[in-house]
Amino acid sequence: MKKILTTEEAVKLAEKLRGQHKRIVLVGGCFDILHIGHIAFLENAKKQGDFLFVLLEHDESVRALKGSDRPINTQDNRAHVLSALRTVDTVIPLPKKLDDISYDRLTQQIKPAIIAITKHDPFKKQKQRQAEKTGAKVIEVIAPLADTSTSKLAQLLAERLY
Repeated sequence: MKKILTTEEAVKLAEKLRGQHKRIVLVGGCFDILHIGHIAFLENAKKQGDFLFVLLEHDESVRALKGSDRPINTQDNRAHVLSALRTVDTVIPLPKKLDDISYDRLTQQIKPAIIAITKHDPFKKQKQRQAEKTGAKVIEVIAPLADTSTSKLAQLLAERLY
């Protein structure tokens, strides 16, 4: 089965899975340089249900959120790396310029049972709003692991190169 899906394909798959009484877990993020914190998050998220959907931010969204020198890896490359993980069932590369209304609409169409987040997710309120609209539960599956962010890794690499 193909693991990297368009938003339309993901919505159809979600409908099929719900018809089979499968619990869909939804996560989202940049996943720029995959590290142990990402792996632990994805593994713990997967434990919450039957099928893990990963919404993958577009390069422009990552740039707006993280700075002009990001992402380090393109969305296509990040999608392929994530799709290689056994824990991840589906990767959905998001289109650029996805506003809050469109993001909410996509979440409503997928209708996850669980929206998994980290303990200090900066978008927790948005995800709680999405959960309320879909009947999902927001579950904090892990606290961020110290010194594992992509930003810190990129900074360390830059310091070593210069």
